Order: sequence, then C-alpha cells, then structure tokens
Amino acid sequence: MTTSYEERTGPVEKSPAGPPKGAAPDTPGAKSPHGKAYLLTVGLSLTLLAGCLLSAAIGAYDIPLGDVVSSVQHRIGLGGQALDRVGESVLWNVRLPRVALAVLVGASLGCAGALMQGVFGNPLAEPGVIGISAGAAVGAVASIALGLTFFGNWTITVFAFVAGLATVLLVYALSRSGGRTEVVTLILTGIAVNAFAGALIGLFIFFADNAQITQITFWQLGSLSQATWPKVLAVLPCALAGLLIAPFHSRKLDLLALGERPARHLGVDVERLRIVLVLVVALLTAAAVAVAGIISFVGLLVPHLLRMANGPGHRFLVPGSALGGALVLVAGDLAARTVAAPAELPLGVLTALFGSPFFFWLLRRTRRKQGGWA
Repeated sequence: MTTSYEERTGPVEKSPAGPPKGAAPDTPGAKSPHGKAYLLTVGLSLTLLAGCLLSAAIGAYDIPLGDVVSSVQHRIGLGGQALDRVGESVLWNVRLPRVALAVLVGASLGCAGALMQGVFGNPLAEPGVIGISAGAAVGAVASIALGLTFFGNWTITVFAFVAGLATVLLVYALSRSGGRTEVVTLILTGIAVNAFAGALIGLFIFFADNAQITQITFWQLGSLSQATWPKVLAVLPCALAGLLIAPFHSRKLDLLALGERPARHLGVDVERLRIVLVLVVALLTAAAVAVAGIISFVGLLVPHLLRMANGPGHRFLVPGSALGGALVLVAGDLAARTVAAPAELPLGVLTALFGSPFFFWLLRRTRRKQGGWA
C-alpha cells in the first residue's frame, strides 16, 4: 500500500501568501519576477521623455515647455499652435534634430554595450574592444586628412560607417580558426587592430594641415552640434534595424551565460549567435560613431548599472540599456550645451570625465564584494 507525500513527510508548510515555502518565483501565486523590470522600464521611459522635453526647451534661446508641447502637437495635427518664426526655427531646425540624434546614438551605444557584454560573458566589455570605434575613426580621419569629397557633406559619415563595418569583419576573420572563434582570440585581435588604427590616425594627423587637424580633433572628441534631420534619417535605419533585432536574441544570451557547452546542449548555435550579434553591434556602433564621433563609456556603464539594478537577465537588459543609453546622451548633451554657455563642451569629453571615475568606483565595489580589496 502506497502512502502519500504528506503521510511520509508531514504537511507542507505554507507561506502567508499561499504557496509552499521556498517555492520558485514563477510558481502560481508567487510575486512576479518581472515587476521590477516593468517599473524600471516605465521609469526610464518617462525620464527620457522628460529629458527630451527639457533639452528641446533649454538653451541660448529658451522656449517654455508648454510651447514645445504645443508646437509638436500642431505639427502632428493634434491641436496646439505654432510658435513665432524664430521659435519654430530654433525648435525644429536646431533643438529637435539634436534631441532625436542623441536618442538614436545613445540607444545604439547602450544596446551595443549590452550585447557585447552578453556575447563575451564579461560585464567590462564594450563595442570599442573589437575595434569598431577605432575603425570608424580611421575612416573619418582619412576622409578629412585626404580632403575627400566623393559624397559631398556625407563623405565623413559614409567613410566612418564603411570603415567601422570593415574593421569588425576583419577582426572576426583574423580571429577565426578551424571554423570557430574563441572569445579571447577575438578580444586580443581587437586590441591589436585598435593599436594599428591608432597608428593610422596619428599618421593622418601628422600629414594634415591646421584646419584639418582642428576638424579631426573636434570629431574625435564627440559632439552632436552638427545634428540635422538628414543625419537623423541617415542613422535611423541602422539604429532601428539593430534595436529591433537585438531583443529577439535575449533568451539565447541568457543561455550563453551558463557557458558555451551548456548553451550548445540547450540548442543554441553559439558560433552563429556570435556572428549575428557582432554584426548587429557593428551596425549600431558604426552608425553612431559616423554621425557623432567617438563617445565613450555609454556602452560600458549603462548595461552595468542596469545589471546591478535588476540582475543579468537580457530580456530587460537589452531594451533597458537602449533606453538608459538614450537618457544618458540626452542629459549629457543638455549639460554640454549649458554648463559652459555660451561655449559648448565636447560630449565625448563630458561622458569620459564623469564615466571614468564612476567606472573606477564600480571596479572597487566589485572587488570589495569579492574580498579582493579591503
């Protein structure tokens, strides 16, 4: 005669909420594990919206927030009314293109950083590791130093984008062996390509004249001051493609976090996943660098902070990093325009100035948790 589980072990102790004590978070009646991610997503979205409105309103020519909203409503046919001629020109020809470009570039860099950290299994990875930023910089600097004008005003952007994509394909080709790509080999190859790209940039600067050196320096420091609607439309397809593709690989990135062998046993084609995501990272980063120059630390710090806030799950981390990156760049660009007004600080300098000490704090915090530092 068989006995039931309760007859052998006694009744299962119930928690106040109903399910057995120690029940998994996804059992019926347990607290939803997605609640925190949902709140963070809503919070980031609302803060980004507020940041966009403030960035559109504040500047050398201040526009009241209500007038910004009214003008946008008027343009999209939801009532409201247009501003005066100067206000409309400042808002739609200067401020809003800059805000839109900040959102796209920030979202691209944040998402690319989250993908890089997931692919390499390292929270300290970022797009520059495999040479994308340096390659794009070589293309832009070469076009400036050689005085190339094949594509008119688009020459620098086109050369930077093509060079960034070509660099990541070169790094990937050089790091493959026996039909596979080892992460360590990929990173070491990226370091070597970064060094070579730095040498090429130095060589181009050596042969450039004073006007070209000024332009190169300004581009390398990173800025959104040249934002226009055509530039927004140029980066939009690449940014949208990368941002839409990335979330579909979140589950595979979670499985890859278990290790390559367990991921393969669970049906993940690790090599194919890496190829696809590295190309997505290249697309996002090359497009961002091509229109805004080199802006550091966004792709490194934003995913790291969100991982601290909500854990390593990529289902939230990938889109959350896009929102966080957009928010950081909108806020950073607003600060760059207003902190030293009427002068404007380079955005890349500002992100590095605040990002590097913060990153050092994160390193100390991590080491202290691991018991490495007192």
